[in-house]
Amino acid sequence: MRTHYLTLALAAPIATLQAVAATSNGNQPTASTDKPNVILIYADDLGYGDLECYGAKNVQTPHINRLAQEGIRFTDAHAVAATSTPSRYSLLTGEYAWRKPGTDVAAGNAGMIISPGQFTLADMFKSVGYATGAIGKWHLGLGEKTGEQDWNAPLSSTPADLGFDYHYIMAATADRVPCVFIEDSQIANYDPSAPIEVSYRQNFPGEPTGKDNPELLYNLKPSHGHDMSIVNGISRIGYMKGGGKALWKDENIADSITTHAIQFIESHKDEPFFLYFATNDVHVPRFPHDRFRGKNPMGLRGDAIAQFDWSVGELLNTLDRLGLTENTLVILSSDNGPVVDDGYADEAEERLNGHRPSGPWRGNKYSAFEGGTAVPAIVRWPARIQPGKESGALISQIDWMASLGKLIGARLPKESAPDSWNRLSTLLGDDETNRPWVMEYSSNHVLSVRSGKWKYIDPSDGPAMIPWGPKIETGNLSTPQLYLLDENVYEQENVAEKYPAKVFELQKIARRVRTSSIYHENK
Repeated sequence: MRTHYLTLALAAPIATLQAVAATSNGNQPTASTDKPNVILIYADDLGYGDLECYGAKNVQTPHINRLAQEGIRFTDAHAVAATSTPSRYSLLTGEYAWRKPGTDVAAGNAGMIISPGQFTLADMFKSVGYATGAIGKWHLGLGEKTGEQDWNAPLSSTPADLGFDYHYIMAATADRVPCVFIEDSQIANYDPSAPIEVSYRQNFPGEPTGKDNPELLYNLKPSHGHDMSIVNGISRIGYMKGGGKALWKDENIADSITTHAIQFIESHKDEPFFLYFATNDVHVPRFPHDRFRGKNPMGLRGDAIAQFDWSVGELLNTLDRLGLTENTLVILSSDNGPVVDDGYADEAEERLNGHRPSGPWRGNKYSAFEGGTAVPAIVRWPARIQPGKESGALISQIDWMASLGKLIGARLPKESAPDSWNRLSTLLGDDETNRPWVMEYSSNHVLSVRSGKWKYIDPSDGPAMIPWGPKIETGNLSTPQLYLLDENVYEQENVAEKYPAKVFELQKIARRVRTSSIYHENK
């Protein structure tokens, strides 16, 4: 049996910390002898309020609705961070991103952020006989050193070094160069007549940019930033030369990664598999396939949500066709909260028509407020989970590694997944026990603590609004913030002065978790 301990002794009055041992030793489901397939669908910039089953009014998501109807819909689930790279790092390693330098939003030519020596979620599945695949957005770096990749040869460090048997990935995001897919450590459809060069420092001689050549932007124009190299009539962050036939077309990205995901499932239908399917759709630049473009009243952002729903439906239909639905655990969530105008003039703000991407929460992507990390989370496993459930349990993606490890009977090395706890019974809907506390991490490194209905935000002297483009509150304030969410969901009333004892309690949790580590002990 696996138990969890804090490496430093915590004071007895902190009841929430004492609860950790009780919950980790509690009534946990026994791992199935017939190991389920596991598909983790990880959306990009998808907000809590962006799905029909979470109350969205201006977009239809029938396939995700089906997933929710056949499983559990969580209403208080959190990504670890309010931006992509640290959330993905934490999800795949079970370690809070702030413990490791260099986990901020990664450039497209970043070196690999997860060390090959770290035990990852994919390593865990592979250790008990699963086939493992990563398809879609990566954004965790490639190669050994930043800016020194040779994109015209096999890359030295890739997901293959982190436990993934197969990968078909985007190096970063669609708004960052290089705009090519990497398949099994090298550029997919490589074009030797157009060797690839990438720089995040300066442009290559003679190459057009969005800033200097706006007449070449026939698909999307930037609203702020995003005015460097042009690919497919859209300017990006960073500079790129070459690519030729290997360059993607944005309107085909969803089709491409979905096709490869289906092929992976088909190839491993006779053995247990783990698929990490990370989509790009809702992230900028939003330029979905013509099947979806122009179909939603919210414009391109609504079209992108509909395209994401289509991808989910294609995977669910594949499981049905292959007879794999019953014993496949599907988890759907997002890497952080939503953002509307994130750098392209796509009328996302103007066409919201009353839509609230963050649902009831204050703040968005980047923010220390709840909207930065509160995300949709749906879990379906017909062989094990009763359909049509809703859970209000406070959960965090940091725990998914240890929880899934318990499910499949994996043994995690002692120092691996140091911050991940076994919360499997909650994940499978056997109970609605809150995690004692959830840590949240904003884009400017501010830590917050959620404990029950309380929300604490560390003091910060940063600006109140994002200073470089998006119209988003950062959540920064030079004094402590405390909110009681059952009285005011939108975090409008700072009650820190009214409840100094609660501020002290949550400050202590934040300080001790920040400066300590949590480890596993096998018994």
